[in-house]
Amino acid sequence: MAGAKKIVVIGGGIAGMGFARTILEKAQGLVEVTMVTKDPYYAAGPSRPLILTGEQEYSRIIRGYEEAAGRGLRVVFGLVTRIDPGERVVEVAENPTRSSRSRIEYDYLLVAPGVVYDGSSIEGYERYWWRNANVYEIGRVDVLKRRLWSISKGTVVVYAPPMPYRCAPAPSETTMAAHTILAYRGVRDKVRVVHVDANDVPQPPVIADIVKSRFEQAGVELVTSRRIVEVAENYVVLDDGEKIEYTVLAMLEPNRAPRFIEEAGLGSSWMEVRSPQDLRSPRYDDVFAAGDVARLPFPKNQEIAYESSLYAANKLLEDIGAGVEPVSVQYAFLGWAYLGNLEGRLETESVQFGLNFTTKPPKPSKDPQPKREYTMHKDQWEQSYLNRLYHPPAITRREP
Repeated sequence: MAGAKKIVVIGGGIAGMGFARTILEKAQGLVEVTMVTKDPYYAAGPSRPLILTGEQEYSRIIRGYEEAAGRGLRVVFGLVTRIDPGERVVEVAENPTRSSRSRIEYDYLLVAPGVVYDGSSIEGYERYWWRNANVYEIGRVDVLKRRLWSISKGTVVVYAPPMPYRCAPAPSETTMAAHTILAYRGVRDKVRVVHVDANDVPQPPVIADIVKSRFEQAGVELVTSRRIVEVAENYVVLDDGEKIEYTVLAMLEPNRAPRFIEEAGLGSSWMEVRSPQDLRSPRYDDVFAAGDVARLPFPKNQEIAYESSLYAANKLLEDIGAGVEPVSVQYAFLGWAYLGNLEGRLETESVQFGLNFTTKPPKPSKDPQPKREYTMHKDQWEQSYLNRLYHPPAITRREP
């Protein structure tokens, strides 16, 4: 399209797709949107702990980009290696299964690649990384599931690093999934379950009391305000020198932004933005951030990722003079955290909680009673996002 603004989106997750879909719907004919994503599919994160118990299936959480591409989104599969904000260029390494352009020019850039799980600060990690698995990546979920369903005695150690990290409840959800599986298999009394949390309470704090009570009922040992600083083949070492032997290790590594963020001068641990409502880089008017990679004073979760993508889209639409009403958005959400099943049934119960960041201080809410129906609510919520973003309706074309 002659005269159309070239929009490049790095990342094909909820933030990237939320932004791309909004721009295409609101500014059709005014923009060309190219998305760069490393995999030819997206795998949702919120319900991965239920893969461990067998209550969720991979097929229900994986989506392709074909339908979005058929609605006008250009998709490039590859790994971003460099951003040059001065030249307005993104450099991409070729994906082995797809041909890819190595250099993509843009008028506006959205950076939403998610996080990197970086265990390099943990002694021994490079050698013994294979002893660890968690619910944050599809392959590692499969490994952890196999280990939890085969262990008959020993110790399961679950670890949550210092905040911020992606999906705050996931380590606690993993712990309770482990309890549920072991109880179901009749070996819970032979397996010690230890939850090590580098934070002062299990995350998010709004439900910490409920999680701690659930751990006590399940016989889970909770260790807080302690970091894992070393991992070996069959034990971990905490920052006070305590050694804990393990049979199964489910450790979340500290999170950070991809290196190309810092190398481009866009931030260090996270990409800097002007404010939660203005997701532009402080240095470049044409570079935006959204999702987990952005330095925001909020939890890193799917709802915040999506809302930040809408704020970024609104600002870009204003900047290009699209002449449309901004999308309604605010940083407030209702969420659910899995808390397993104390009796060992493969019927996970969940706690419901809310966080409203439009008030000062932020207003939390919760139902202190875990319920099976909340697990169903979370499934419906996740599926609605996947279907809305990855199975988009036809877009009414707008002439420039």
